[in-house]
Amino acid sequence: MLVTHDQGLGNRLLGALPAEGYKRLLPHLEDVSFSLGEVVYESGAQMRHVYFPTTSHISLLYTMIDGSTAEMGLVGNEGVVGIALFMGGETTPNRAMVQGGGGACRMKANAMLDEFKQGGDFQHLMLRYTQALITQISQTAVCNRLHSVEQRLCRWLLMTHDRADSDELQMTHEFISNMLGVRREGVTMAAQRLQERGMISYVRGHIIILDRKQLDERVCECYQVVKDEHKRLLP
Repeated sequence: MLVTHDQGLGNRLLGALPAEGYKRLLPHLEDVSFSLGEVVYESGAQMRHVYFPTTSHISLLYTMIDGSTAEMGLVGNEGVVGIALFMGGETTPNRAMVQGGGGACRMKANAMLDEFKQGGDFQHLMLRYTQALITQISQTAVCNRLHSVEQRLCRWLLMTHDRADSDELQMTHEFISNMLGVRREGVTMAAQRLQERGMISYVRGHIIILDRKQLDERVCECYQVVKDEHKRLLP
């Protein structure tokens, strides 16, 4: 189904393009819908599309040989999934999985590369976004090494809340533990402390953000570092 909506369809990268550049892309953009837990691409698989999330958000995960996982990055309507294609590779060692169901715009790899090779605004935006994503991935690694599970949970909840269209997030403690790369028991204890302080409510796989201000006060510096860098690169 070809896109017929207003420029960007809710994706801020597409929305930031000049009208002429967006018009060139329009015939190559297609609406897709993702459900929670759906795999967008697997580690090592050839990537045939890039995806511009609109109402969905997608986790970039690394899976170890023993099956354990950890989230490297999170992409919502501020970005694009599939940067390996325009960075010179057709595969990537991580997998992309839908963390929040919703919509996205899909674009075939060859069409995207044709536009990217022309240089100009599209290439400029993609490269600046890539730098912002690298900052997020690097800061996540630092955070996972230096900060407590509770602080990391706050960071992850805030990042997810930024990309969701609701205060209610559908996820289990097991799912969060896979994202953070920690034991489920650690997530349960950290979530319980946040709930006791009135920051969140957790019932049967649903987390409700009750007090965003408290989460902002409790989170480590990593959250703001990533947010500030994204604002600097993609105002």
